[in-house]
Amino acid sequence: MASKARKTAKYIFVTGGVTSSLGKGIIASSLAKLLQARGLSVTIQKFDPYINIDPGTMNPYEHGECYVTDDGAETDLDLGHYERFLNVSTSQANNVTTGRVYHNVITAERRGDFLGKTVQVVPHITDELKRNMMLLGQTGDYDIVITEIGGCVGDIESLPFLEAVRQIKFELEHHDTLIIHLTLIPYLNSAGELKTKPTQHSVRMLQESGIQPDILVCRTEHPLPIELRKKIALFCNVQVNSVIEAMDADTIYAVPLLMLKERLDQRALYMLDIYNDKDVDLDAWKTFLSRLKNPIDAIKIGLVGKYVELHDAYKSIVESFIHAGSANECKVTIEWIHSESLTPENVVEKLADLDGVLVAPGFGERGIDGKIEAIQYVRENGIPFFGICLGMQMAVIEYGRNVVGLEGAHSVEMDATTEHPVINLMEDQKDVSNKGGTMRLGAYPCRLKKDSLANRIYGKLNIKERHRHRYEFNNKYLKAFEDKGMMATGINPDNNLVEMVELPGHPFYVGVQFHPELKSTVMNPHPLFVNFVKAALTYSLEKRAVIS
Repeated sequence: MASKARKTAKYIFVTGGVTSSLGKGIIASSLAKLLQARGLSVTIQKFDPYINIDPGTMNPYEHGECYVTDDGAETDLDLGHYERFLNVSTSQANNVTTGRVYHNVITAERRGDFLGKTVQVVPHITDELKRNMMLLGQTGDYDIVITEIGGCVGDIESLPFLEAVRQIKFELEHHDTLIIHLTLIPYLNSAGELKTKPTQHSVRMLQESGIQPDILVCRTEHPLPIELRKKIALFCNVQVNSVIEAMDADTIYAVPLLMLKERLDQRALYMLDIYNDKDVDLDAWKTFLSRLKNPIDAIKIGLVGKYVELHDAYKSIVESFIHAGSANECKVTIEWIHSESLTPENVVEKLADLDGVLVAPGFGERGIDGKIEAIQYVRENGIPFFGICLGMQMAVIEYGRNVVGLEGAHSVEMDATTEHPVINLMEDQKDVSNKGGTMRLGAYPCRLKKDSLANRIYGKLNIKERHRHRYEFNNKYLKAFEDKGMMATGINPDNNLVEMVELPGHPFYVGVQFHPELKSTVMNPHPLFVNFVKAALTYSLEKRAVIS
């Protein structure tokens, strides 16, 4: 039998101008969703211009959440958007930084790969960029590869990326590449009108790099009248129907429908010379949106963390609550609680009115006491509790101190000399000196205890979840904990490490060593979040019934 011809991918590049935070990742994800809904196979990758190898060593205040893939890559938070929209896993290949590119080139130079030649930005750095940009497209798995270029046009750091894009567009066939430029059309209250000049300057700067955008996606707070679109098209050298309006939306999940209305997908397919006569199938997406926008009840969840000033530090958790809220037809309002602000004196005031409490992941000792106070309060008062990674470890410490009777129980991360190290450094981490990329990262198996709450939630005994940590439950204390009622209901079958703990008899008390928020998507809300929200809603209804 003749083998099927290898699929040849086409490439879409998304650049941004005028200002950062315009939403390149959301536009890229929305376009990918529309193309996927037409039956095409699509992936998205992010190229970041910073010199860090990856965001793994960055403070969350610097870069927001560090997203982790199944294969253990520490990546930009935009990859979370890609997965949540497409319901397809990403990998190490989907996020590339300047740091990694230079590292690869310098490593090759040290090996002598360049045969003594002078190593330069062009062609050596740009060649490595191009190799990475086209890697996923050469697998034969995708019809279209969308590449988001981080930063703004005009940034010094972005220049090699734009040069690589220019070369790819020059080297490939005319219809094999597409450049989408995301820009801003600001509204001046004093003049009472929308202004196109920032967009004109942004496009001109892109043209100075040798790139002519094919489509302009214009972020705006007001509709773009046809005359304004004609003006933008004239001055920016694009066709009028390639000027796409991107109005502010009340939720990022409405953006695919806005882009569908603007026919962004049709325009992209036309310019890529891809024939596709399938109707866009977004019925399930519209159902999710309808439930999200028309909840029949509401709850308030406290998120206790140490980076709460920057909500992007917990981006995947926030989005998981949106998915779970829609699944329960319930609006989830998050009460942001800084763990450093919690004390024995104010814990009742801050937590008593909540319907559930999630203690968030993190690193370091700052805010630890507040997390322990929160966990003790919700445990003793029957308030639904969910602890993730460090949140689970704090639950173990709290239970060890107050129930098991291990005075001073702690994690060696915070107290290296603790008499009761109920949370200890993993054996394979003890000789690690480099901090970057050396944690337990990526998806690992977990076997659930039969008939446990975890088993009922997942509906199966064997699961795989993503990790990002160095410290683990100390199995020397496992029997003491289980004798006092805290059950280890999830165990890694390969190394016997505790993955999940729960308290039978409590309305909802679950701690997990892994990060379930990293696998929640619009089409597959994570069952732990869905059931936590369900338990919080039940608790809220019971509380209201007593009051009434």
